[in-house]
Amino acid sequence: MSGTPPPTAAVLVIGDEILSGRTQDTNLATIARFLAPFGIDLAEARFVPDLEAEIVAAVNALRARYAYVFTTGGIGPTHDDITADAIGAAFGVPVEHHPEAMALLAARYQPGDFNERRQRMARFPKGGTLIKNPVSVAPGFQIGNVFVLAGVPKIMQAMLEDVAPRLTRSVPVTTRSITVALAEGTIAEPLAAIQAAHPAVSIGSYPFFGQREGSTAIARAAGGTTLVVRGREEAQVAAAADKILSLVREFGVNPS
Repeated sequence: MSGTPPPTAAVLVIGDEILSGRTQDTNLATIARFLAPFGIDLAEARFVPDLEAEIVAAVNALRARYAYVFTTGGIGPTHDDITADAIGAAFGVPVEHHPEAMALLAARYQPGDFNERRQRMARFPKGGTLIKNPVSVAPGFQIGNVFVLAGVPKIMQAMLEDVAPRLTRSVPVTTRSITVALAEGTIAEPLAAIQAAHPAVSIGSYPFFGQREGSTAIARAAGGTTLVVRGREEAQVAAAADKILSLVREFGVNPS
C-alpha cells in the first residue's frame, strides 16, 4: 500500500433554511457516498447561514485544509443567493457574467423572460469553470479546489456527474458490517482490544433499540449493536472482522 495519504474533502452547506430546520439536508450524505469509490475521505462538514462573511471565512478555512471543498446552496436567482459573490470574495476575484452560462440560460427561456434576476444564475467568479446541470440547465462552477453546487438534492446529485472526472482517485475504503444481538457495553472491552491489535483499521460500534431487519435471531432481539470495520487494506479489515466474529460467538450469538 502506498504511503501517500488519501485525498480529503469537506462539505459546506449554505442556507438559512437548513439552519432553521425548515429544510432537511440530504446532500451531505449524497456527497459522502459519491466520494467513497474514489477513495476520498470526507473529513469535515460545516453549515453556515446566508451571510457573506460567514461563507468567506468557511471557504477559506476549508480550501486551505482539504484537497476538495463542495458547497451546496445559494446559487439561484433571488436576493439571498449570495454564494457566487461570497466565493469571489474568498478568492479575491470579481464576479461577472459567464458567456457560456449566459448562452445556456438564454436558450432555456422564452424571449423577454431571461430577466436580470435569472441572469444572476450566470454570474461566477472570474476564472471559474462551469459544472454542467442536466436537470435545470443553470450550472454550478469550480474555482480552484472548490466545487459550487446547487442546493436542490436532485440537481446537486446530477452535477456530481460532471465533477467526477476532475477528481484524483485513491484506494477506496473496504467496509465489513456485523450486526449482533448484544448490548454495546457487553462487548466494549474485548472490542477495544481488537481495535488496539489492528491499528490499520477503524472499528465503529453503533447500538440500536427495538426490532431491526437481519437474521431471524437478531430481528427478534429487543436491540443490539452493529459493528463496522473500515480500512484501505482488505486483509487487515478481514482479519479484524474475523476476530469480531469469533468474539461474538463466544457469547453464544450468531452474527449477521
